[in-house]
Order: sequence, then C-alpha cells, then structure tokens
Amino acid sequence: MHARLEREREFHDRAFAEDVRASAKRFYSVTAALFAWYERTLTAHARAARALEYGCGPGSRAFDLARAGAHVVGIDISPVAIEQATERGRAEGLEDRLEFRVMDAEQLDFPDASFDLVCGSGILHHLELARAYAEIARVLESGGLAVFTEPLGHNPLINAYRNRTPALRTVDEHPLLMRDIALAERYFGEVATRYFTLTSLAAIPLRNRAGFQRLVSACDALDRGLFRIVPGLRRQAWMVGMTLRHPLPPDAAGR
Repeated sequence: MHARLEREREFHDRAFAEDVRASAKRFYSVTAALFAWYERTLTAHARAARALEYGCGPGSRAFDLARAGAHVVGIDISPVAIEQATERGRAEGLEDRLEFRVMDAEQLDFPDASFDLVCGSGILHHLELARAYAEIARVLESGGLAVFTEPLGHNPLINAYRNRTPALRTVDEHPLLMRDIALAERYFGEVATRYFTLTSLAAIPLRNRAGFQRLVSACDALDRGLFRIVPGLRRQAWMVGMTLRHPLPPDAAGR
C-alpha cells in the first residue's frame, strides 16, 4: 500500500505542476451535464455545512462550497495540489472558510461524524474502495451526504483509449465497475447513481464548431432516454454520479 501511495503522490505532484493531462481536456467538453448535476447537488447542501472534499487542487469545488456558506476541509495526497489550492484560497479571501491538508484518503485524520457533506470528483477510482468507503462512512454524520463523480470502466472503446495513453493516468487507478458501486451498499444505507456521457462522446471532434453545445445537449437527452429504456446501457457510460447517504452503524459497516 505504501508503494501505491507513493506512486500516486509522485504522479499527481507532477500532474499539478506540469499539467500533464492537458491533452485529455478535449474530452471534458461533453461533460457539462455531469458537472451541472454535481454543482447543483453540492450547492443544495452547502449552506452552513461542514464539508470535506476528497482530492483537491486549484480547480476543486472547495471554493464554490465556501462561497455558498460551507466550512470546507480539502485533502489531497499531493503537496503540490495542496500548495496551489491554499494559494488560491488566500488570493480569493476565503481563508476563514477553507483549510487544505495533505492526507491519505484511506486513513483520514478526523474524528467520527466530523462532516455533513463529503464530495470528490475523479478520486475514488484511485483508492482502495473498501478502505475509502469505510472512512467516508466513519467521518460522515448520520443523515449526511457524500457526492462523487467517477469514470466507469466497462466501455471497450473508452478502455482502448486508456490502454493507448498510459502516461495520462497512474498505473494503480481503476475506473469503477458496477460491482464497485454495489460495494458501497455495505457502508451506506442509500446509494443512488446517475449515468452520463455515451452518445455525446461522438460529438467531441465537433467541439470547435458552431452549435456544439446544442448537439451535446441533444446527445445528453438521448442518453437519458436510452439509460431509462435500456438500463443495461448504463454500464457503457463514461461517467457516473454517486450519492451516498445514511451510513450504517459502525458495527454493521463491512459486514
């Protein structure tokens, strides 16, 4: 486990310092619906919340949460990410609502029931999920909410691209499978999912054309219909939004 954490830290230090994933940003041109859902869900629960963001940096949601009234602690395994996030928080005058700390997400340095809201984007698939789910359930207050966006690992075309571009990701990351989502039910009383981005992937080559966003919106609507009519297609989506609520009692978690 120590070797895995060191690999993750080294990769993300370099990623934040050198923007090594710049070439992949074009794919995120079709993820507006996912991140609109993520923002709405977080904003609805932000006011006066004690929030923990898993995996933070200068582009994280911690700043939006703080502006919406939450008191936020952001953690990341990368010291570079924490330094950049701290600098941005200071520049935006949010120091009284923000704190950033280098920390292992699988071994949180917080007491039980410390937070009303836990969130993260593209972080769980870097973690050993049983450990991560257990820690999220432990620090989340009863009745609190955890919200995550994550890539899925079933679509063969997406996986082929991943296999051709190993430098864009760590060797240990593992896009979520349906069994990984089902595992959350051992730690939380309510697990809900929404699936995003299937047909809209075909629009990426047109991202610089007029009408691109209208095309993506139409594809998003088509995806919603397909996922409703043919539930089996959900596993072929690129992204999933997860909400985890009502952690089980500590003595029941993991059974």
